[in-house]
Amino acid sequence: MIQAGDTAFVLISAAMVMLMTPGLAFFYGGMVRGKNVLGTIMQSFFMISLISIEWVYLGYSMSFGPDVAGVTGNLSLAALAGVGAAPNPDYAATIPQIVFMIYQCMFAVITPALITGAFAERVRFAPFCVFSLAWAILVYNPVCHWVWGSGGWLKAMGVLDFAGGLVVHLTCGAAALAAVFAIGPRKDHGRLRFFPHNLPMTLVGAGLLWFGWFGFNAGSALAADGVAGAAFAATHLGGMAGMFMWTVVEWWHREKPTTLGAASGAIAGLATITPAAGFVGPGSAIAIGLLGGGFCYLAVQAKAKLGYDDSLDVVGIHGLGGLLGTLCIGVFASKAVNPAGADGLLAGNPALCVTQALGALAVGVYAFVVSYLLLKLVGAFMILRLAPDGENQGLDIDQHGETAYSE
Repeated sequence: MIQAGDTAFVLISAAMVMLMTPGLAFFYGGMVRGKNVLGTIMQSFFMISLISIEWVYLGYSMSFGPDVAGVTGNLSLAALAGVGAAPNPDYAATIPQIVFMIYQCMFAVITPALITGAFAERVRFAPFCVFSLAWAILVYNPVCHWVWGSGGWLKAMGVLDFAGGLVVHLTCGAAALAAVFAIGPRKDHGRLRFFPHNLPMTLVGAGLLWFGWFGFNAGSALAADGVAGAAFAATHLGGMAGMFMWTVVEWWHREKPTTLGAASGAIAGLATITPAAGFVGPGSAIAIGLLGGGFCYLAVQAKAKLGYDDSLDVVGIHGLGGLLGTLCIGVFASKAVNPAGADGLLAGNPALCVTQALGALAVGVYAFVVSYLLLKLVGAFMILRLAPDGENQGLDIDQHGETAYSE
């Protein structure tokens, strides 16, 4: 039976998640050099259009349509056939299916946008769009069905992911790592230092992301109930704990805390709490956020020593954060918080740790391999990255014929 309160809550949550993609554009845009800011923003912003079209005609049906062998949904819901005011009881019995569809659409939109931070400042726009479309079809949609779809094989195995640690953060982190290897570093990487051109823009983006994240996580309860309240609280506590830990560690390590570090720590904490948000209590959420802030900081520092060019730290923050949060479910989850979940190690069920690890392994390996092959395939038919002169000139002029700032 449709509930007006639940419907309104999920609609508002969908709007909040949609805002996260422009927020991500600002977050990334401030961290690149001034000559690349519009090109970087455009890579995120255009996903709102491209992936929404894909979601309507293919993605929703592949992700949430009737199951085919635990691997994908069939195409009976393609072009939203039969998706209307009636609920889909397999997912949310108290909201119209059209509301559930548009809410999930916003998740599909932001996920390929997150990948762009790994290859910022060096990929041409047209092949990027081709890759993103293919990635949504071949990576996001199947993994979404595995984890969240009725009949999905990881869901049937008992793998838990409340709001996207596997479906969003680990898939984009694995794809980012594949891009680092397939595309290579920016021109002069390791020889010159690349400074963010507008950190206030990045902090505004971080604030928009944090705000939208409440819709991302709490909205995943798909009802205005106690689980949504627990997820909302866990989201804030995880984010603030991530910021706290990153700032403290950076202050100790580098002797000065930075605004970029505070923003990065908040995003790390938010990414890490995402898969666990609706399964853990406040104390566990703080512990998970602290772990996320600390481990993601170490991962970002290791980037320089390992010599790979993940431009905006997608692997270290989203990939590791999603992985860590998924594993933390196995430790901290409690049916006292969410009876539809499971108990973890601390509640007497160590087997959940194994289940979560197997789910993370399957998703990470699949997303990495398919992403790498897609990048190589696109590169075989299109010129994937900018020429050296194009990198010198910047994405804004070379790819879009405009500039963000007048002389």
